[in-house]
Amino acid sequence: MVSMKQYLLDTNICVFLLRGQYDIDKKLDKVGLEHCYISEITEAELKYGAELGRRKGLKQRIEQLDEFLSALKILPISNAIDLYASEKARLRVAGTPADDDFDLLIGCTAVVNDMVMVTENMKHFKNLTGIQLENWIER
Repeated sequence: MVSMKQYLLDTNICVFLLRGQYDIDKKLDKVGLEHCYISEITEAELKYGAELGRRKGLKQRIEQLDEFLSALKILPISNAIDLYASEKARLRVAGTPADDDFDLLIGCTAVVNDMVMVTENMKHFKNLTGIQLENWIER
């Protein structure tokens, strides 16, 4: 039996999906929602965005987000913390520090769980040791 790839969706991919952009829904259907996960960090970033929207009078964003989050498995970052520390130090010593600590944590979560990181921000993840990347966005 062939094991299916598992995918960790970056925050930008989730935002595009929620906005109905770039046919992300079709890509999710193709790989199967049951093979897609998000990090706790992505959950926090999405909730922050929805809260900003709520404060601007866009109440439906929180309801839409809650529905989306209930359909996905959310991975804890705790098992990625050691790799995060190691990679952050390695990248800094190499002179290529990570652009974004949250993205580094999300990427390390993908690596320790042997998942494909799905993102449009390839540059935020490309220097991470052992990462498998896919960009589902075609502009």
